[in-house]
Amino acid sequence: MLFVRGRLINILGSALKCKPRIYLDQSQCRAVVHLPNSFISKAFFSNNAKPTEPIKTPLTNLIGKDASQQKKEQDDEEEAKRTREASWRTMKYTLIIFGVSITCLGAYLVVELGKPTVSEDGTILRDEFTHLPMWKQYIYRFLREVDYYKRLIKEPSREKLLPDVMKYPYYQPPYTLVLELTDVLVHPDWTYKTGWRFKKRPGIEHFLDSLNGVYEIVIYTAEQGMTVFPIIEALDPKNIIAYKLVRDATHFVDGHHVKNLDKLNRDLTKVIVVDWNLDNVKFHPENVFYINRWIGNDDDTTLVDLAAFLRTIAQSEIEDVREVLKYYSSFEDPLATFREKQKLLIEQQEAEREARSATHPPPVKRWTPSFFSKPPF
Repeated sequence: MLFVRGRLINILGSALKCKPRIYLDQSQCRAVVHLPNSFISKAFFSNNAKPTEPIKTPLTNLIGKDASQQKKEQDDEEEAKRTREASWRTMKYTLIIFGVSITCLGAYLVVELGKPTVSEDGTILRDEFTHLPMWKQYIYRFLREVDYYKRLIKEPSREKLLPDVMKYPYYQPPYTLVLELTDVLVHPDWTYKTGWRFKKRPGIEHFLDSLNGVYEIVIYTAEQGMTVFPIIEALDPKNIIAYKLVRDATHFVDGHHVKNLDKLNRDLTKVIVVDWNLDNVKFHPENVFYINRWIGNDDDTTLVDLAAFLRTIAQSEIEDVREVLKYYSSFEDPLATFREKQKLLIEQQEAEREARSATHPPPVKRWTPSFFSKPPF
């Protein structure tokens, strides 16, 4: 009996992790277990007591998963909402700062560009807006300056792109030849190894030498001057090219730089423009001689044929080159048409020369046989 009692106390002590006491009530044939007060308070009245886990079944697992998924979705939605609110708050502050900056900048420009002109001695100079109220003066002067800079971007930088024609005793070529640089005289090429390079068109030395003194040669292009000037220096060591006009001399229209021949300060009846893009000279299409765009091939002979065409015009002393250019503009390839006509002209002149020789032999040929022939008997 004592053994059973000790055994029971050990089992309850290990299970309950305390030292219970067991009393035997022989009158009622029962055993009374006495537990320590600390165990009872900890087990039934402690806040740290762990709740019992519910019994898990497949249905409870499914319901638990749905509940956790819904909670996760709610958390994600709340996080996305907080992100949207933070983004909108950032954008709102950015727009406010941007608007304030633009307003301050606009006010500064109005004050700076709209202020009256002051002379060297500090006297305010009168202009057409002096009689207006002060705020109107600043606004109208500001608009005038904006219009000036707008025209500076759109229109050529000066009224006369070329100086006046030289008078006697200086020599002025009778015709002016305006050449595009890109894909007419040089072709740009770019590679990872070398970067940008410009290839010289075959026959350019012959072209410039043959027209020297006959034409006033002008380079007129929409390229930047920092690109054009070094190329021309390498291309023309003899300085045959008289003038170089770059982007600031063009007229900016509909996003395209156009060559305005009215600003050249030359008689347009004596001006020939050579270009592959007719949009570059759309203000004066009657002055354009169209040639094919050069793509960098080495077997190109366009400049040789072009030099022959231009020399023919100069030698013929054409009064208005626009008539000749208008005639050749009706052909798809004007230079090919000129070569064919030149060939026919040479054949015609050769035939006429042979016909004159047959009809009227030279005097030596008529005199020689009679000199050596025997007199008739």
